[in-house]
Amino acid sequence: MGLQIEEHQEVELEAITPRLYKVILLNDDVTTFEFVIELLQDLFQKSFEEAVRLTFQIDREGSGVVGIYPKEIAEAKVEAVHQRAQMAGFPLRAVMEEE
Repeated sequence: MGLQIEEHQEVELEAITPRLYKVILLNDDVTTFEFVIELLQDLFQKSFEEAVRLTFQIDREGSGVVGIYPKEIAEAKVEAVHQRAQMAGFPLRAVMEEE
């Protein structure tokens, strides 16, 4: 009895790139600069300088992109912003938009 060898075809697997979402902080007239700067450093791993720059941009322009992530991570970041703001007594809001 002979050994039968199956012919294998190469299958190209297409890399699946997850959709990315921008996390955007929205300006308000109550949340302090200090809170936003600390939040950006802690939750979004921004340097102090970058956090200050983003905070001034958000204040000046009304909103600012603070990170770009896969959907589940972006959702978690938005929720974390809302929880931390609420615990600190601030109305700071974040939204996410598809990139």
